[in-house]
Amino acid sequence: QVRMVESGGGSVEAGGSLTLSCEYIGYTFTTRRQALGWFRQAPGKEREGVAAVYPVGRIPYYSDSVKGRFTISLANAKNTVFLQMDSLKPEDTATYYCAVGYPSRSLDSRDYSHWGQGTQVTVSS
Repeated sequence: QVRMVESGGGSVEAGGSLTLSCEYIGYTFTTRRQALGWFRQAPGKEREGVAAVYPVGRIPYYSDSVKGRFTISLANAKNTVFLQMDSLKPEDTATYYCAVGYPSRSLDSRDYSHWGQGTQVTVSS
């Protein structure tokens, strides 16, 4: 059974940093088409893809809204993917989710098959 377990959310002032972690359990990466993604959803808004990485090849992708501020990275030995978030803004406030799957487009949530429960990030101005 595949499980995704997120941690590391919290509250921070604008300009601050947070690091989210997601442990993936029961999932193996064998092809370049598989990806790990971070998504977020704010109240009243659609889910947005913010970062993704293809572990076979380690190619990262970022949305324009976070490029240059967020960094996605892997710790393969720990089956963990991280999202380092710097220079946080109030508009980054959302519930953040990690997911795994075979996306046709890296930041498109529709092709991600397994999701975590989400972790809340709140950025105050």
